[in-house]
Amino acid sequence: MLFKKPAHRVFDYTPRYFDPEKDERAKRKRKLKFRSSRHFTRKKRTSIYWFILILIVLFFIIRFQYGG
Repeated sequence: MLFKKPAHRVFDYTPRYFDPEKDERAKRKRKLKFRSSRHFTRKKRTSIYWFILILIVLFFIIRFQYGG
């Protein structure tokens, strides 16, 4: 071959702050997904209420502007 292939770079990285117990707890939490399922159902309800409220306000604005 005409050109030499570049060698792979090797990185020697050790994390400064590593707590194995905390890492295991975070993995279990992600696997079970307790908080996320509760959080999303709450957001859906509030967004539906806001949507209904905006529709009602728009209805009254259009009614009083055009319908008299």
